[in-house]
Amino acid sequence: MPKRSPATTLRKIDYIYKLAEFWDTHDLTDFEDELKEVTELVFVRGRDMKVHLSSQETQAVQKMAKKEGLSPEEIIRTWVLQQLARRNNDRRTSNKPRKSRTHQS
Repeated sequence: MPKRSPATTLRKIDYIYKLAEFWDTHDLTDFEDELKEVTELVFVRGRDMKVHLSSQETQAVQKMAKKEGLSPEEIIRTWVLQQLARRNNDRRTSNKPRKSRTHQS
């Protein structure tokens, strides 16, 4: 089986934590001939937001997240993104011109 080049491996990594794992086991000097300067931002971090929950609510979220195979943060983020998408979709739908109904006698 042919060995993949490091550049091919790096291009396929799209999660920052996977990149961190990769660099924990590799050295930048192995890639010196493939480096190029980048002028625009590659990773733009979002802002963290705290959500205060009661102990019961926290336990419920942790239980649901575990059941889904996600971290509590991932499941909460999924819920927020679903709500934002739903509201965005609702807004688009309500802004569409309605078809006029003509009544024939």
